[in-house]
Amino acid sequence: MIVALLEIAANSVASAFAAQEGGAGRVELCACLEEGGVTPSHGTIALAREGLSIPLYVLIRPRAGDFLYENAEIEAMLDDIAHCRDLGCEGVVVGALTAEGEVDREACGLFLRAAEGMGVTFHRAFDLVPDRHEALETLIELGFERVLTSGGMPSAVAGASTIARLVSQAGGRIVVMPGAGIEPGNVVALREATRAREFHASAKRRLPSAMRRVPGDALGMGAGETRTDVETVRALVTALA
Repeated sequence: MIVALLEIAANSVASAFAAQEGGAGRVELCACLEEGGVTPSHGTIALAREGLSIPLYVLIRPRAGDFLYENAEIEAMLDDIAHCRDLGCEGVVVGALTAEGEVDREACGLFLRAAEGMGVTFHRAFDLVPDRHEALETLIELGFERVLTSGGMPSAVAGASTIARLVSQAGGRIVVMPGAGIEPGNVVALREATRAREFHASAKRRLPSAMRRVPGDALGMGAGETRTDVETVRALVTALA
């Protein structure tokens, strides 16, 4: 059996390094995972690229919310893609939809041209399209390397049957990568159900605050950070071996 690749959604430099230590095959670097992820800072991208020996893909998303972008937002995304190229990142993760919820061919074409020479993943905006069969063919036609999806469900496990159909439809023309709610305890069954060869997880846990002075946290700003957990990554990699 071919060993599957595990991509970890890392919300910080520390999370990216934890993903690598745990044996992940690739990092998707982002910020604000609790909002579905947005583009991380220049310093975060630069430090992660400098310290990682595994491929680094960067999420290009200017804000939380929907995936219908104004011209100024698209310009910002193009600048961010160019920045990632300059830093030597292996790829970017993008996505844009029209007002009708279909893949925005024009915007995605701009993203792909800006990312020429890099790998490009279409993110879970795919789960909002009205016709996933048609959208997959559009992504293949445009030239995307892979698509991240939960099969349109809250978790990849719940959407496993749809993901399996997408994997079959793709026929090796594009990578269909399940993501959302993937854990060491369900990834083997998900792999068997979908026949996917790449999987996406955050493997995160909440760390207690290291501050010695912890006043009453009425403002909600005193909790510890959320970070990728090395042992969870290692357990996922072992399960997929």
